[in-house]
Amino acid sequence: MKSDYTRSIPSEWRPMSRVFTALGDEHRQRILMLFDKGERLNVGQIAAVSTLTRSTVSHHLKILREADVLHSEKIGKEVWYWINSRWLESVLGNVLDYVRGHC
Repeated sequence: MKSDYTRSIPSEWRPMSRVFTALGDEHRQRILMLFDKGERLNVGQIAAVSTLTRSTVSHHLKILREADVLHSEKIGKEVWYWINSRWLESVLGNVLDYVRGHC
């Protein structure tokens, strides 16, 4: 057994931890699944097809953005969101590499 990680995870895994925390919520998973490839959506579009209020959607989008799961850009009065696919591929790839090398 490796005892190095009993108290904390490696520093390079901390950003990955935020991704998994963000994706651990079913509402945020459903929000993520709304995006088509390359699509940008705003809060209103997501709230219109969600069971959540606009303010709750905004809260979930903030968490996804802070975990780098989503990118965002403000254009005029609207904030547009899109999936940060490169980051997600990197995070999931790191986990897969670890599993393949240690399990």
